[in-house]
Amino acid sequence: MSLDKRTLLTAAAVAVALGAGFGLAKWTDRPPAAEAEAEHGEEHAEGGGDVVKLTPQQASAAGIAVVTVAHGGAGDLRLTGRVEAAPSARAAVAAPVSGSIVRLLISPGASVEPGAGLVVIRSADGAAIRAESIASGAEAEAARAALAREERLFKAGVTARQDFEAARAAAARASAEAVASRAKAAAAGAPGASGEIVVRSPIGGVVTGLQVAPGGFVAQGGPVAEVADPALVEVVFHAPPEAAAKLKVGAPLRVIGPDGSEADAVIVGVAPMAQGATGAAMVRARPSGGRLTPGAAVSAAVATEAGGYPTVPAEAVQTLAGRPVVFIAEAGGFRAQPVTPGRFGAGFTQIVGGLKGGERIAGRGAFVLKAELSKGEAEHED
Repeated sequence: MSLDKRTLLTAAAVAVALGAGFGLAKWTDRPPAAEAEAEHGEEHAEGGGDVVKLTPQQASAAGIAVVTVAHGGAGDLRLTGRVEAAPSARAAVAAPVSGSIVRLLISPGASVEPGAGLVVIRSADGAAIRAESIASGAEAEAARAALAREERLFKAGVTARQDFEAARAAAARASAEAVASRAKAAAAGAPGASGEIVVRSPIGGVVTGLQVAPGGFVAQGGPVAEVADPALVEVVFHAPPEAAAKLKVGAPLRVIGPDGSEADAVIVGVAPMAQGATGAAMVRARPSGGRLTPGAAVSAAVATEAGGYPTVPAEAVQTLAGRPVVFIAEAGGFRAQPVTPGRFGAGFTQIVGGLKGGERIAGRGAFVLKAELSKGEAEHED
């Protein structure tokens, strides 16, 4: 990759300005005519080879992860943590009544939706519960009919008020018993006429285990199956005292996975560590997007102050032709963008010039793009 004479002159002008104490931020304060000329020169340089043409599929295959440049950064906290299954991500399904296992409706490893049937149990207790529910319903209907009759007689002056009041109390009692019987039947899994009950999964996910087999017997409350949803995860961080005091429930954060992928999350809990007096805290955050694998180590950026400089992963900043650059994702590939780095730490670098925040850039794997441009330049010089 070669630079034409105009690009060399522009680079020399930038070097002179920097040597005179004018940083990149000052360089943008030039007259409109000079700015237009410089922009024209930059466009020419970009067209001259500072773009690596890659499709999203090719970038992914090369191990390049695209990340969003964070807004702010002067007050960001950097945390490291681990992905864990959320408390609601696992269900231990128990038998609602005692009975024998008639058949299995799923097998271990199968994916199920919430409410999907797992096993069928035939239960004498279930049959009795159903019969009780039917009888209670019939008694309630009879009590309501008796109340209606007593009300007509009372209004006609044939029967005493106390008889009408007694009928009304009996109807209310019968209705309450019917409601209780229906609730009991529902809790037992709504047994059929033969006492068969379909045990259902309370959550969607993957069946990780079955503790029963056809022909076997299971007691009420005994384990039937286990279901886990790998998509329901939380990220747990251990925050030092100086960070714990600045973290609040509901605050947003950006989780970065081990492969450079990003996921937005919200803090759902901040609890003091067991040591108590240290001031450190355990922070739990719930992702709202992205795919995080339980057990994976992750990092996070938490904005605690407004303003500041944009921040990028440290590996996103590469040196190309002696100048720091990041690679901005655009249609058809990545473009090298000169930047001025600031402070760095915890795997992130502030950018004090060259980015506004919100851009999509190459994070993990940015060195691949640098190598591609460097190779092209070497081949051209040869």
